[in-house]
Formats: sequence, C-alpha cells, structure tokens
Amino acid sequence: MEKKKDRPVRNQRYSFLVNSDERQTIEKYLRKYRISNRSRWMRETLMTFIIKNLDQDYPTLFDEQEMRR
Repeated sequence: MEKKKDRPVRNQRYSFLVNSDERQTIEKYLRKYRISNRSRWMRETLMTFIIKNLDQDYPTLFDEQEMRR
C-alpha cells in the first residue's frame, strides 16, 4: 500500500454546471450504487473515459472519409 506522502497531492480544482435533470440522474446513480465519495467517483469516471479514448484516438495518415472509400 502506498504511503500518504508518496501520493500526488490533489490541489487543483475543476467545476462544471449541470441542469436539474442531469443532477437528478447523477444523484439517482449515486444512491443506487451507494457511492458516498462523490469526488473520487467523478474523478475515476472522467479519467477512465479519457484514458480509454486516448488509446483509441491515435493519429492516422488519412481522414475518416478517405479511409471509408
């Protein structure tokens, strides 16, 4: 297990706005899966999505339309 002093310090903040329907959906999800640490959940969810897409977002020699021909 990592020691606390070995972990990077999280001191950078991101914030964003959601509408009431989005908030309600998020709250429902958090209750359903009994997620109490919202910050950790949001961070892990975003980073998982970003990392997954980075792996798929590699440079190509041709654009998508040229490759479909």
